[in-house]
Amino acid sequence: MMNLKKESVEWIKALLYALVAATIVRLYIFETMLVPTGSMIPTIQIGDRLFVEKITYTVREPQIGEIVVFWSPFVDERASHMLRLFDKFMDLFSPAMFRGHVKYVKRLVGKGGDVLEIKDGKLYVNGKIPDALKDRYYEPEGIFKYEDFYEWLYTASKLRKDKEAYRNFIYDLAREHGRTAAVLVFSLIGEEGLKYGEPFLPGLLNYFDPSMVYYDEKTQTYYIPGMIYHEFYEEYYSKLDLKKYIEKTEDGTVRIRVPEGFYFLMGDNTKESLDCRYFGFVPKDHIIGWPILRIWPLDRFGPIQKY
Repeated sequence: MMNLKKESVEWIKALLYALVAATIVRLYIFETMLVPTGSMIPTIQIGDRLFVEKITYTVREPQIGEIVVFWSPFVDERASHMLRLFDKFMDLFSPAMFRGHVKYVKRLVGKGGDVLEIKDGKLYVNGKIPDALKDRYYEPEGIFKYEDFYEWLYTASKLRKDKEAYRNFIYDLAREHGRTAAVLVFSLIGEEGLKYGEPFLPGLLNYFDPSMVYYDEKTQTYYIPGMIYHEFYEEYYSKLDLKKYIEKTEDGTVRIRVPEGFYFLMGDNTKESLDCRYFGFVPKDHIIGWPILRIWPLDRFGPIQKY
């Protein structure tokens, strides 16, 4: 009986040691992520599970053209709904500052001090197309189309809980900058406090994918998940004069300069990618690591292209 009790204690201790070791590995060396969207097609597919190595980018900066995994700078309600139970559990071990955030995987296209401009679908970095990006096509959307886009997102996010003020702001955007700009901001920020059958934006938006509308048990109302953007903006951008980094050129294109301490990343599938064009510069401390291996599905098992 005593031997059985002693053996049980040893097993419990071994399991505890294994759990501690696994947690250390998860926090500092490796982790996994599920890719829920097609922003990196064809390089990375929807549903791919990636093995992310976290050491390399602690000893050197990621280089232009490399694929990088990072924490979303803001709470992304929509992506959170896409996570599976395993990923939600593993994210409980993430740093406290990133609770509610999700992992993104994109390609690095700009570092601090780099000047970026999109012309004819090509991204110019400091006046030249980097070799690693020569075969990439990019749409000049978001900040490359509207030089005040990040400020619009901030204002909309700040107003979201005041439904009347929020909708008035969206309608004002439509009047001043066009329906496309207003609907884009609305689709990124979302809306809350909707009643069953209530139209989203009468006269502006006549249809919205019903699969993206959720029910809130606490308020007994419906909501469209989006970005909680204003908190990130106030923490990281309030000390920056964004107008110094974003300018409209004489030919109508928008040129941006990446602030020191930040990165600019975009998806390979430019028409389907939520990236820095739409939410801004990513702080260096949000970088997680480099996805070195696709571990699922098995028929696509293998290393991830670095460039």
